[in-house]
Amino acid sequence: MITIAKSAFMALFLFMVPASLLAAGDVHFGRGQLRIDMPGGKSHEFQVELALNPEQRERGLMYREKLGDDEGMIFDFGLERDVMMWMKNTPLSLDMLFIDGAGRVRRVASRAVPYSESIISSGGPVRFVLEIRGGRAAELGIAPGALVTIAATTPSLK
Repeated sequence: MITIAKSAFMALFLFMVPASLLAAGDVHFGRGQLRIDMPGGKSHEFQVELALNPEQRERGLMYREKLGDDEGMIFDFGLERDVMMWMKNTPLSLDMLFIDGAGRVRRVASRAVPYSESIISSGGPVRFVLEIRGGRAAELGIAPGALVTIAATTPSLK
């Protein structure tokens, strides 16, 4: 009887735990820092999580409910290529900065719609995509032509 009660309690507990906690906890990301230099001399630094492998890139910021003003995630695709992103299972509005191999922002997709499965294209070959809080790029004046510098201490993004 006690075993059945324990099993029933455990099943109820697991049912009540939000799916986002279970889903988001199984992919781990390294951390790093980057700086964006805008024309006119302004710059801004971000603390970023690193999406370097296919599993990390697939998960991205899915299921996240908070993202600070100075936080983001950078996706490294290894080589320049056309990149397609989406917002599936992502409750936050995000800005996506499409960045070439030299670190130049080529396109900014502003305020991507949460949970949308519509494709957001890079519009040309890029190596990196930086996701930050929706609207943040406009607040900071980040636009195509800005230069992204990844800190030397950031692992595997060379």
